[in-house]
Amino acid sequence: MKGRCEVERKKIFFAGPSVMPVEVLTEMSENLVDYHGQGLSMLEASHRGGMFEDMYDETLALIRQVMDIPDEYEVFFLGGGATLQFSMIPLNFLKKDGFADYADTGTWSGKAASDAKTIGTVRLAYDGASSHYTSMPDPAAFKPDSAASYLYICSNETVGGIEWPAYPETGNVPLIADMSSDFFSRPVRVKDFGMIYGGIQKNLGPAGATLLIIRKDLLESRNSGLPTYLDYGTHVSQKGLYNTPPVFAIWAVKLVLDWIVRNGGLAGMDEKARSKSSLLYDVIDNSGGFYRSPVDRRFRSRMNIVFRLATEELENELIAESKKLGMLGLKGHRSVGGLRASVYNALPEADVHALVDYMRDFQARKG
Repeated sequence: MKGRCEVERKKIFFAGPSVMPVEVLTEMSENLVDYHGQGLSMLEASHRGGMFEDMYDETLALIRQVMDIPDEYEVFFLGGGATLQFSMIPLNFLKKDGFADYADTGTWSGKAASDAKTIGTVRLAYDGASSHYTSMPDPAAFKPDSAASYLYICSNETVGGIEWPAYPETGNVPLIADMSSDFFSRPVRVKDFGMIYGGIQKNLGPAGATLLIIRKDLLESRNSGLPTYLDYGTHVSQKGLYNTPPVFAIWAVKLVLDWIVRNGGLAGMDEKARSKSSLLYDVIDNSGGFYRSPVDRRFRSRMNIVFRLATEELENELIAESKKLGMLGLKGHRSVGGLRASVYNALPEADVHALVDYMRDFQARKG
């Protein structure tokens, strides 16, 4: 790795777009104008062959390697963010005379179910409204209807700070998961899923691309008669290059994947996530009620730690002070308020220690 970033970095707890490895940012800056001596930037290269497609092929191969993706799955990128998939999934896979099961565990699965209802019949196999989206069903006991076109889940809900600790076993019903906010943060048995997708702007790179992993037999049974761009088959047939792809974002993913491999792969990322989140949950749980987590302990997120104080005034004071200390992104989502610390793969553990020390000091002064 050439050079290093000498800038004094902020401590970045944003839920997304989020922190990226400094090594990756440095490498991108060093090769932005002249990509590895090619005389042009990757941002200027044609996506039809040449150095872009070489990089793209390496990226797809790395994704398969890091996630241990079987050959019976297609892997490609799309633009439009994860939100585009809320409609593409039912358009392609919700049978016109059937229904799909959705587990409504929070904001993002709820939005996905709402969009799907405009296309076909949706059954809420789980409705988290009664628990104010602070809990989830037991994954070992949760089953879809055997006649469902698919079961849809959101692996980790960034707003509510809850995460599936394991995944439901769905038998012959395809399991489809939005993994946007815990993608590549832990090992996953890909063969248990019909489809996995996610926006890359949490653990894999900057905003601007969505990664899709879809089992081939599910693709073969998709609905017909769809608009060209909204048909997954269009993109599979063109290796995700039907139209100009999000070049910059894909290049960043390639470099982040290299960084993940150097840092222990998905098992290493999981270990780091558990260590960082435990530091924060420990200070919350041992605060005597000064800090409180609303989330069922069985389903606490390793990525997004949400917590509250006794009053909004105290919360606003903590946020204002933290910014002066170079800590950014601790304000909770506008729909729920409170506080949230996102501790994605690239966030240094030292930054979490700094936040924990500050939280203890804040309690000592205000408690």
